Amino acid sequence: MPILTSSRSSPVSKTTADPRLFQPIDLRGLRVPHRLWVAAMCQYSASEGVPAPWHHVHLGSFAIGRAGLVITEATAVSPVGRISSGDTGIWTDQQADEWASIVDFSHGQGVPMAVQLAHAGRKASTRTPSEGRGALPFEEGGWPTVGPSPIPYGRLPAPRELTTAEIGIVVADFAAAAARATAAGFDAVEIHAAHGYLQHQFMSPLSNERTDHYGGSFENRIRLTCEIVDAVRAVIPAAMPLLIRVSATDWVEGGWSLADTVRLAGELEQRGIDFISVSSAGNDHRQEIAVGPGYQLPLAREIRRATSLPVGAAGLITSPQQAETALVDEAADVIFAARQFLREPSFALRAAAELGGFLEWPVQYRMARFQGSIP
Repeated sequence: MPILTSSRSSPVSKTTADPRLFQPIDLRGLRVPHRLWVAAMCQYSASEGVPAPWHHVHLGSFAIGRAGLVITEATAVSPVGRISSGDTGIWTDQQADEWASIVDFSHGQGVPMAVQLAHAGRKASTRTPSEGRGALPFEEGGWPTVGPSPIPYGRLPAPRELTTAEIGIVVADFAAAAARATAAGFDAVEIHAAHGYLQHQFMSPLSNERTDHYGGSFENRIRLTCEIVDAVRAVIPAAMPLLIRVSATDWVEGGWSLADTVRLAGELEQRGIDFISVSSAGNDHRQEIAVGPGYQLPLAREIRRATSLPVGAAGLITSPQQAETALVDEAADVIFAARQFLREPSFALRAAAELGGFLEWPVQYRMARFQGSIP
């Protein structure tokens, strides 16, 4: 049987009256049972990158609450790629083994999981929220940061400029992390290229002043992300979905723009990306954002219009009715929530009750492990 490809519309639903939010969506060889997903949320609770009991309970609660897909927090591909010393990682087998037990629990509830692979670049080595703000000093366990250019973010220390050889190591780190994620049983991989972290730093002319083939032109500034996408796609199963999270705009004049993101989406589609998660900002402290309910939906809508890929949207979407309206109005194909799931781990169950959606118990949605058949 042929492998399913990415699809904005599922070929099946339990009834014609199902709300859009509770129709499944196909991404390559994975059928996700509905379209209300848990966005990545840093928990600052790991030790040496190893997920802790906190992560089992935190992420497990969303599986019990029947989220459509649960995405891990930003999971570092190397020690220097962590945002803080409390971040999870997947650069060791010990970390992957701990992730595997979390994934197994989620699968036992019929809920798929994706890992978000990340490198913080110049925004690494910061204090956890419980420790205050700003950079983590070396004497307290901090480490030197790296970036495309020696330009600091706000009051954080200026990073050391990566050499071309070191950029190659970063690409290899993402590929190795993706291979470990596959072995741990994750259903999908999401590449974190948003929020002012390393890949976003390379994309934006506000943080990238390089004069080699990783700087200057649009094609050069997106080169790192393209190389990472290619490397990850090459090591994960052909039927495993590959997602990417992007910041659609810097919200700063002269920075990365929505037009740039639309152009990037076309390139990524050709390289095997199956889904784009749309966020914004995070790369320049001068950003000016008109924040309000659903404030990033217009960005997602424009990217969705420009590509055939399914698109996810986030940003102060807090009610089932709001989420359903965004899908019906074709602003997005999937809705991400974070704070609302923190407040209410059973948010998806409430949404189904209020909208009249159908959630089987237990859900038997998963395909035989990437074999192209749906039980």
